[in-house]
Amino acid sequence: MALLTNVLACLFGIGSWVAINGMWVELPLVVPEIPEGWYLPSYLTVIIQLANIGPLFITLMHRFKPGALDERSVIYTIVVMGVVATFLLAFLWKHTLVVGGAVHSVALLSLSFLLSVVDCTSSVTFLPFMMRLPPQYLTSYFVGEGLSGLIPALVALIQGVGMVQCKNATANANVSMENSTWGSSGELVAHYQQANFSAQVFFLFLSVMMIVCLGAFLMLNHLPAVARERKCERYLGDATHREKAGIGLSLQNSAPEQKPMLISSEGPVKEPRSSFGRGTYSRAELIFIFVVLAWVNALTNAVLPSVQSYSCLPYGNQAYHLATTMAAVANPVACFIAMFVPNRSLVLMTVLTVTGTGFGAYIMAMAALSPCPLLVHHDMGAALVVITWVVFVLTLSYVKVIIGVILRDEGHSALVWCGAVVQLGSMLGAMSMFPLVSIYGLFKSGDPCNTKCPK
Repeated sequence: MALLTNVLACLFGIGSWVAINGMWVELPLVVPEIPEGWYLPSYLTVIIQLANIGPLFITLMHRFKPGALDERSVIYTIVVMGVVATFLLAFLWKHTLVVGGAVHSVALLSLSFLLSVVDCTSSVTFLPFMMRLPPQYLTSYFVGEGLSGLIPALVALIQGVGMVQCKNATANANVSMENSTWGSSGELVAHYQQANFSAQVFFLFLSVMMIVCLGAFLMLNHLPAVARERKCERYLGDATHREKAGIGLSLQNSAPEQKPMLISSEGPVKEPRSSFGRGTYSRAELIFIFVVLAWVNALTNAVLPSVQSYSCLPYGNQAYHLATTMAAVANPVACFIAMFVPNRSLVLMTVLTVTGTGFGAYIMAMAALSPCPLLVHHDMGAALVVITWVVFVLTLSYVKVIIGVILRDEGHSALVWCGAVVQLGSMLGAMSMFPLVSIYGLFKSGDPCNTKCPK
């Protein structure tokens, strides 16, 4: 039954961010059909940050009313809301209304906000729920969370989103202006291929994925085999009892939360090093862990994704699609590695964070140099930027798992704080990059077919 529980935890994790990740990869098909045009990514960035009201509410409830909020009820609510919102999105995303004298995609923006609330709130509810299962299943959940980015990307790749053919302008004089970007005679032009299936079908697929998540969650709660496993391993008792007794989340004042595992009778009981969780880590170590968590999520969820096209497109459309797809693959691969090579070392976490940040700095430098980054006319340049993206995501995804395992051992409240800091880091990253990219225009995009740079 361990295999079944692993699969269910993975499917449950897929529902965490599949909706918003799906929205992002579908932008090339959605944008031409709506009045907002390519301002939509900027609107989505703001909408996602506004949706952090969900995690804020959950975190404050755990802080001031510990034990009053059952995350299972919240999860049922947000997952059902995700199913309904993605289903409605399939039929309403093109509908517009006149607001303030201008035409806007009110249905698309409103449903995007609901989906953002669903996915942002999952960070502070899905992880604490995993406390109800033995520790090894947390890694399976992280694998699913990684797949929530990979699966929509692969489906969009099959759909043919953003696929471009570079054709000679003079040889294609009869190609319609709708599908081509025309240049001067003799130049290559980008001819965007028609998608293999519509955006409506894609959004219905996202709705099915949310239904799968809901089904997995139901089975994790009610399947007898999973229930027996929970009874066999007394993981939740102490943490839940303490929260319902009224012990709040506090780094300063609360009593140490006991580790939700069987207490060993061997050896003397160590004095807690802090009042957080089980007291395994000192205050300085906890601050360091949470700072790293916020930093890593800021880089992987906001800062670098906002410049991905600038760092890759100058090397060609193939390099861009390869980088996005392989980076999406690297996330669940890192979680698979962590499943077989678990680690709680703060030294390793530091080394990997510095390494991943270094690769991220190279990506940012190439984006800043766009449309003429290093080695733009060489295959080595394209290979290097793809490899850099893969290593960047691989290392920092492994760091996320290390921190998740560390905080899981500290108890239920630690995982609530983990989800809150994930959202805080992502929000700070998005807020820092939004003006640089969308307002001041510090980054210049490259032409997928013609990058005119000195050799």
